[in-house]
Amino acid sequence: MAPPSRRASDNVARRLSEAASRRPSIDPSRLIPMDKAVHLQGSDDFNVVFVGAGNIMFGSDEGPWNHSFRFEHKLGPRLKVVALIDPAIDRAAAVLQKKCETFVRSAYENTRVFRTLEDFVKNMSPKDRPRAVVVGSPPMFRGTTQPGRDIELQIMKCFPGVAMFIEKPIATGPVGELEEAFKVSKAISDSGAICSVGYMLRYLKAVQKIKQIIEENNLTVMATIARYATAYEAIAKPDWWDKAKSAGPVVEQGTHFCDLSRYFGGEVDIASVSAHSLEWHENAGHLSKQQIDESKIAPENRIPRVTSATWKYESGAVGSFTHLVALQGHNYSCELEVYADGYQFKLVDPYVQPILYIRRPGSDLDEQHRFPDDDPFFSEISNLIDVIEDIEEDPESATILSSFDDACKTYQLTWAIRTASEQSVKACMDRKAAA
Repeated sequence: MAPPSRRASDNVARRLSEAASRRPSIDPSRLIPMDKAVHLQGSDDFNVVFVGAGNIMFGSDEGPWNHSFRFEHKLGPRLKVVALIDPAIDRAAAVLQKKCETFVRSAYENTRVFRTLEDFVKNMSPKDRPRAVVVGSPPMFRGTTQPGRDIELQIMKCFPGVAMFIEKPIATGPVGELEEAFKVSKAISDSGAICSVGYMLRYLKAVQKIKQIIEENNLTVMATIARYATAYEAIAKPDWWDKAKSAGPVVEQGTHFCDLSRYFGGEVDIASVSAHSLEWHENAGHLSKQQIDESKIAPENRIPRVTSATWKYESGAVGSFTHLVALQGHNYSCELEVYADGYQFKLVDPYVQPILYIRRPGSDLDEQHRFPDDDPFFSEISNLIDVIEDIEEDPESATILSSFDDACKTYQLTWAIRTASEQSVKACMDRKAAA
């Protein structure tokens, strides 16, 4: 055993390393519901460009996402959407028409629609220069350095220094393009532009409550355990079932829980990732209520029904994630557990009605915490705008919790899980063939 002085020195070094690698956090009491927020005061317009006229930007019956709605509530009459970029001109015009029939007409009555960002730049006047560009286009069209799939680089070239909000995952290209995402990240960092990526679960009050307790008690996370069970019956989009188009459910959907795992566990030793999957052709992988015709998808591109992965964090902690395409109906079943010495945190149903269970030292009972009216979508937009506006009265209140570089590392983890599971499948098939 090492002498006491050596052990003390090692502990100090470990704590300093942990402090340096901790993710940014926000006091959960500062995350207020949208209906309690006050419009940012000011007489100047706040110009915004929306890239993408789909559900993530303007909402749908499928979920709570709707970025335009949050911008409207944060900025009030100051909001001016100077351009909507989407190659589907008719769809873009239709959503603008609906907006102009409501009380937020002033934000959209002068919005112009363009097929590309380049078209907007060619036709804009100096007064149209945006203060923020919100990117909600499909992930297969961003996150790379390739023309037509490099919207981030285009924005920085056309509008140096303008803030960006990028939806997640940052890309869904083939695994060979991972390095391109990191090149985009470096370009953003080198530019000094403000950039936030839409991992909204980091902004949940429940998540920040866990962060607060960990930091106040100087805890070291020992393990994270994440589970994401999809209600597949409600997924009628063929592309989602095609790995060649969506990159698969872990990359496209499980990304949120891989990101939360990293948020608490720290950096992952990517080489340690191990995974297994239940494939569509195996007996246990049969699904009885699919709404799509999977026979139209090439067999090699059909998604797995279950993917289960484990890994080591650089801190020595252990992480695990299981994604299941198994439930019917509409409601998903999602949970995240975080363990530290004496503590268990269990986050249940984070997408709809988050409940946080906490077991503390000295008790075998779980505390239960509920967070009514919490809106992480609003919190991520609100914090971004406060950072852009450089609110100085209370600098601790505005923090971006997910940078592009951080999002790249989550993207890297999800691809490592998919790759490891596919290698496991191949190894199993090789063994059977050799038997």
